[in-house]
Amino acid sequence: MMILGKLPPFFLSCLLLTIIFIVFILCSPNPFNPISKSDLHQTLALPNSTSHGDDDDEILKCDLFKGEWVPDLQGSLYTNWSCSTIPTSKNCFHHGRKDTEFLKWRWKPHQCQLPRFDPKTFLEFVQGKKLGFIGDSVARNHMDSLLCLLSMIETPVDHYKDSEDRQRVWYFPGHDFTLMILWTKFLVDGEERVINGSSSGIFDLHLHKIDKKWTTDLPVLDYIIISDAHWFFRTIYLHNDTGVVGCVYCGHPNVTDFGVGFALRMAFRSALNHINRCRECKARVTLVRTFSPAHFENGAWDTGGRCNRTSPLSEREIKLTSNEWELRSLQMEEIEKANIEGNKKGTKFAALDVTRAMLMRPDGHPGVFWGNKWMNGYNDCVHWCLPGPIDAWNDFLFEVLRRKVT
Repeated sequence: MMILGKLPPFFLSCLLLTIIFIVFILCSPNPFNPISKSDLHQTLALPNSTSHGDDDDEILKCDLFKGEWVPDLQGSLYTNWSCSTIPTSKNCFHHGRKDTEFLKWRWKPHQCQLPRFDPKTFLEFVQGKKLGFIGDSVARNHMDSLLCLLSMIETPVDHYKDSEDRQRVWYFPGHDFTLMILWTKFLVDGEERVINGSSSGIFDLHLHKIDKKWTTDLPVLDYIIISDAHWFFRTIYLHNDTGVVGCVYCGHPNVTDFGVGFALRMAFRSALNHINRCRECKARVTLVRTFSPAHFENGAWDTGGRCNRTSPLSEREIKLTSNEWELRSLQMEEIEKANIEGNKKGTKFAALDVTRAMLMRPDGHPGVFWGNKWMNGYNDCVHWCLPGPIDAWNDFLFEVLRRKVT
């Protein structure tokens, strides 16, 4: 009798659970059907939609570049398997990198939510336009990141590649959109000295002459993203139209060493002046991507320096008095100067101010996982893995373009 007395509540519980389950089955749309890849992408993208709505004023007033990296379970929108255009030296997983935690962080400005990059909306935004990256191999790194994201929506046509795979042009026929990299070491004209038939590693920079490798195609561009820096960390003699005026790392007793910052400032000033004064150019928005820091630890690139961290630094762990921050600051000053002249002509300049965010990401470089057989044993702590933290630059890119164009 005691056992029978306990059975009715048990049966009632089972009956209640059965009723709930039946209601779930009847009311749920195909609960047992697996969600498609496109539906999954749309579902995950909803919280970070690029349709700003009521948050528009908040986004426009927000400083996108002051913030922190926060955990992000979604991770990268693409993989090294889904993107076939990743250069092998940036395909870190292909070369043996095992940790994936560095992909599970997202940049969060202090004052707002930065919308996640939406490749479909971006292609609609740039339909019929041409966008060009001007700069060195880190500029190419950024272009390759953007290319992977856009390839999720449309497979691009490989339209042009030079013999050194430096100048590249990709075309998205479904959106009549052209993406290109105009490769340049210094922005201005630079020549390496040849001594006894061999490259010397010593360069002559003509600060008053623009490198024609990128200016030739400049008139066709609607949007420009210009950057440079890492080639300036070597022995350089600086020239104007009268001759040598100084140097960088030359150690010559009769030549003033002005340092990397001066040379970089002058190169950017010449480049931005050229864009401002280009009569045949149609670009109305030029973005300057600020200095992307390297993270060599326990040595330089050629003295055993490494970058084997697996998680970001916090904001309090970085130094805003570093040489990297000084280079970023002078770039910001040159952007302001270019804007003063540009406002008179209807051209706009703005910063992709990535320096603060990337100072916190020593975990995002290829390190030993870059597969360069000619430099075996050396770490790449300058460029960024794909996928990786550099993909956040496209979140910045789209939001800054949206602000400047609309």
